[in-house]
Amino acid sequence: MASREQFSSKFGFIMAAAGSAIGLGNIWGFPTQTASNGGAAFVVVYFAMAFCLAYPALMAELIIGRHSKSNILTALRGIAPTKATRRIGSGVGMYGVIIASLILSFYGIVAGWMLAYLAESITNMLGWSEASEWLTNFGNTRNIITMGIFMVLTMSIISSGISSGIEKWSTRLMPMLMVILFALIAYVMTQDGAMNGLKIYLVPDFSQLKPSLILDAMGQAFFSLSLGVGTMLVYGSYLSDKESLPKLGVMVTLVDSGTAFVAGLLIIPAIYVAREHGTNIFTDSGELIAGPDLIFQVLPALFDSMGEIGIFVAFAFFTLMSIASLTSSISMLEVPVSLAVEETPASRRQATWIIGTLIFGCSTVILFNFDQLFGFVISLTTVYSQPMLGLMLCVFAGWIWHRDSLLKEIKSGHPEIEGTFFWKIWPNYVKFVCPILVLVTLIQSVAA
Repeated sequence: MASREQFSSKFGFIMAAAGSAIGLGNIWGFPTQTASNGGAAFVVVYFAMAFCLAYPALMAELIIGRHSKSNILTALRGIAPTKATRRIGSGVGMYGVIIASLILSFYGIVAGWMLAYLAESITNMLGWSEASEWLTNFGNTRNIITMGIFMVLTMSIISSGISSGIEKWSTRLMPMLMVILFALIAYVMTQDGAMNGLKIYLVPDFSQLKPSLILDAMGQAFFSLSLGVGTMLVYGSYLSDKESLPKLGVMVTLVDSGTAFVAGLLIIPAIYVAREHGTNIFTDSGELIAGPDLIFQVLPALFDSMGEIGIFVAFAFFTLMSIASLTSSISMLEVPVSLAVEETPASRRQATWIIGTLIFGCSTVILFNFDQLFGFVISLTTVYSQPMLGLMLCVFAGWIWHRDSLLKEIKSGHPEIEGTFFWKIWPNYVKFVCPILVLVTLIQSVAA
């Protein structure tokens, strides 16, 4: 077996891990949840939960991944001391691979919509009205073509490997994403209505501080770091033993939660600018429009109302969304590909294109049965399966893996860690507190 690839730099890993975490949910989900949950009050609770729940769970994945230097299935099987726990590890690992693949199957559809609207901003610039109309009509032909293009981009990056594929493109795309994000914020802030949105977003309403807000913040923090399905475990497996995992984990958590917050500085003011231009921004129940309707109805209406400059703003915005889609999708595809490369005779290129094509086929089935399958797959994967898998990974790190091996792996790359707060708190925290917090999130998700 050839020597295993690694990230060539700390910056490359942070960009790849942050790219995995910073996806469409962060950019449209976090801001609207914040605005609907007391503004800055939600932000404060979210940041607390990011470090009380998401960071410790992230560390469990990174530590298991680097120790095993393998895919999620082999990793969990490898740290299990008995035949029974090895079987459980294999089952949890395989379920994680399946769930990551299913997430990508619906994510690819939504990312295809982003590419369609990005292309539409270009056809608008060129005055190709018929092409623009085709690109914005929800039809299976358009959806399959744009989703196929997106999947080819994802597969091309993954097939190139870790340093030449994932790291190379993450270190290019993530800085580009941040430049576009800040440029759009600067522009939107000059528009009428932006300050109203900024006030909603940043001024805390502590009367909203109730159990449901805390649980929403906990769930958002957990999901925003793409935990549970093994993406961070696999990325951790490509890290050098010389790197300090606790420090890298803090950096990734800060970049992810910080970017989610910055995205809110764009999305919420933009929604209120759209309102200023006559666009309805509330649902019938009085809540802010969120999710796909926000991205494909409210904001395009805003761009249309801006005149000629709106075309360029739309181009920048959908470029931003497409980059966020791509950096997340490559981490999802890496989960099944890493398993196939390490457990079968297939080369990385063969495994990538075979698995990517199978996921494309799964996406096509969802498209042709959209009303029945799209929402079902999202709920199955993100609402139920991700927290359950996150719970199991915490159990493996805290209860099943031999404690001495766990502590030895934490010390690798950080020999002076024994005197730190992390060393004293984290091993017991991930054993007792994390499973309870994740279980509460899971129960809340099921009960909702």
